[in-house]
Amino acid sequence: MSVFLFYKMNKLKGKIIAGMDEAGRGPWAGPVVAGAVILPPRIRLPFLTDSKKLSEKRREKLYDLITNKAIWGVGEASHKEVDELGLTKATNLAYKRALKSLPTTPDHLLIDGRDKFSLPHPYDSIIKGDLKVRCISAASIIAKVTRDRLMKDYDKKYPGFHFASHKGYGTRRHHEALKKKGISPIHRISYKPIQPFL
Repeated sequence: MSVFLFYKMNKLKGKIIAGMDEAGRGPWAGPVVAGAVILPPRIRLPFLTDSKKLSEKRREKLYDLITNKAIWGVGEASHKEVDELGLTKATNLAYKRALKSLPTTPDHLLIDGRDKFSLPHPYDSIIKGDLKVRCISAASIIAKVTRDRLMKDYDKKYPGFHFASHKGYGTRRHHEALKKKGISPIHRISYKPIQPFL
């Protein structure tokens, strides 16, 4: 833990802290999903870390533990909002919606990354926070599992795009599907890789 983070966590002792993270900034299709998590003291979450470093099976187990034992909220911004607002503002909107869905009001937020947001509570952005701070790691799992499940649903709704496998990210298989089928109703038309298929 860095000196800054050690100092910050000590300073926040006794306050209600919500960790926040998002999933889905990079994909060509689907929503941006944000998670917010307030961890109770002494909660046991084995193998908790950045959601991207975990197997799907382990993420799902941790998701069940977090949703059963912690205070959590989730929010999303649609692909249309990403196109209309731009990615940063759409992510900000997803964060606001996640906070609104929290049943408890936090005193302070710890957010993964370096971006600046307009939020109703004071916050700190922490680079690689999903690796360093437990409540951010938990939020990353809430966001990722929620979004992965949404993309699996979209796979059934829009067959042939293989959303269940690549989750909307720019894989070769995704590109081949676009060449065969054109765009789906959930593609982000403002993204450069999608524009040749409009």
